[in-house]
This record gives sequence, C-alpha cells and structure tokens, in this order.
Amino acid sequence: MREYCLIVEGAYLSEAEAEHALRDPFIEDWVEQKGRFRLHNMDEIMIAPGVTLGSLGVVMLDDRVFEIASTDADHPLTEHTANAVAEALRRQGMFDDIKIEPRPEE
Repeated sequence: MREYCLIVEGAYLSEAEAEHALRDPFIEDWVEQKGRFRLHNMDEIMIAPGVTLGSLGVVMLDDRVFEIASTDADHPLTEHTANAVAEALRRQGMFDDIKIEPRPEE
C-alpha cells in the first residue's frame, strides 16, 4: 500500500507555527463541543475518518512549505484518507495551498 502526505504552504516560519495552525481550529471545535481540552484528547479528535489529530506530524521542507503525514506506522495516510484530511484543512482555511503526494519510499 502506498503512503501519502500533504504538502502545504502557509505564512508560517517554523514547524511549531505550522503545527499550531494545523491543530488550533480542531482543538477549538473540540472545546466548543466538549467544554475542555486535555493533551490526551489529541488522539480522540477525528479530523477525517480514521485519522486523529494526534496521529499527524508536521515537517518543514522549505520556507513556508511543510509536509503533513501520519506519525503512526500502523495507520499511514492512504490516498483516500489524505484527500479527506486535505478537505478538512481546506474547510479550516489555515493553509494557502494544499497538495496530496505519495511519500517517497524509504
């Protein structure tokens, strides 16, 4: 099975900023629904079917260009789940450009 990732562009100067941009809208939605947030909730916040917020990692590739991929080796992003994550990110509007690409094979 081929693993996919998202290549995103945004006005963020570091991985930490891009990671906050990725997580903040979903955490805010969670707090509105549940009333509070704790760190362990990251693995409960579903942003697409089968993909939790806690399972995604952000790596800076270039100035303002980042890769978002699964950090869970048992649950890599498939093309289908990568598309679902991309749609969730587009709805939140935190990145200027979002592309789906196969991850390089190691």
